[in-house]
Amino acid sequence: MSATTRYKYPLKLPASLKETAARLAKDDGVSLNQWIATAVAQKIGAVETAAEFFYRRGAKATPVDLARHLDNAPDAPPQPGDELPDG
Repeated sequence: MSATTRYKYPLKLPASLKETAARLAKDDGVSLNQWIATAVAQKIGAVETAAEFFYRRGAKATPVDLARHLDNAPDAPPQPGDELPDG
């Protein structure tokens, strides 16, 4: 998408989120639309940055690395919530 192309998207927000976003947009001196667009851009940047980081980090991993980490893991009994889901 080019910087000049715009798309409309009907966004449904809970009233409390909309009110808070509107207040924060006003505090920042921007429109609610601009504030939401910036928030989405920030989230995309964070997710893509994290995904790239973990991809690069995992690309270097070897089975020997995994075995070393598992050998260093404490031998502890399962804790409540450790169960695998049925199915």
